[in-house]
Amino acid sequence: MNIAVMTSGGDAPGMNAAIRAVVRTSIYKGMEVYGIYGGFEGLIDGKIEKLNLSSVADIIQKGGTILGTSRSKRFQTEEGQESAVSKLKIYNIDKLVVLGGDGSAKGALALEKKGIKTAVIPCTIDNDMGYTESTIGFYTAVETVTDAISKIRDTTEAHGRANVVEVMGRSCGDIALYAGISGGAESIIVPEMETNMDEIAKKMLEGKNRGKRHHIILVAEGAGEAHEVARELQKLTGIETRVTILGYIQRGGSPGPADRIMATSMGVVAVESLLENKSAAIGIRGGRIFSEPIGTALRTKNKFNRKLYETMKMVSI
Repeated sequence: MNIAVMTSGGDAPGMNAAIRAVVRTSIYKGMEVYGIYGGFEGLIDGKIEKLNLSSVADIIQKGGTILGTSRSKRFQTEEGQESAVSKLKIYNIDKLVVLGGDGSAKGALALEKKGIKTAVIPCTIDNDMGYTESTIGFYTAVETVTDAISKIRDTTEAHGRANVVEVMGRSCGDIALYAGISGGAESIIVPEMETNMDEIAKKMLEGKNRGKRHHIILVAEGAGEAHEVARELQKLTGIETRVTILGYIQRGGSPGPADRIMATSMGVVAVESLLENKSAAIGIRGGRIFSEPIGTALRTKNKFNRKLYETMKMVSI
């Protein structure tokens, strides 16, 4: 039987590195490997092609995904899932590696229940999959935001303004937290913690009174609307406050070394797990790549790093 690889949901830097690892490990192990184009939607439509070593040459450094991705409403139906399974059977594929976030993992679990051995590689910049310490793409996104903060600070300081920077993270504030620390932001607003606008305003005024000409506030998109935050802070402080929404720039770009290495290692373990005839979610914990049942992984709730949050508050006074 054969193995296939696909990407699903939002793209993340490092997906191509993982695809490369899956394809080359499969070939090294003597298997035929196929690529599914366009995520679960493409699987339903039978967009499946055989891959070889050349198919994944010179992609480890590229952002995005060479296989394309989508979000599929059809796959959420029983009819769609049965259609997906039938397409896999046409190509004698009984093993599938799925790259993506929480929704993609749920799709992989649905296929597992229908007899397809599946392995999940966590790829999402949000870092919101609780079973693994890090997800592929997260650290590159943090680097992108950190770089943006540095540029925004330059112009903010020149004009003596504050700037509210909105970053991705609907239910997880990790990008705001980690980029806030690495970029030296003065305040962060995340969905996991209550926000005291008076406290942020006081910090802005205290900074201004000691000669500070800038103030960067990071807002995770799930924690508040950036323009509303800016309006309230400007009203409270009298400091001109602008808004920058970084948007999809956070998903793009060449993956950093940490994401390339993690993606490669996880790709190898995913194939090895499937060769042992085991479905698995692949993760990293304490620097070690591990695998566990997909259902177990999906039941693990994400934990916000409160200690790091307190560190952020202490060093940003």
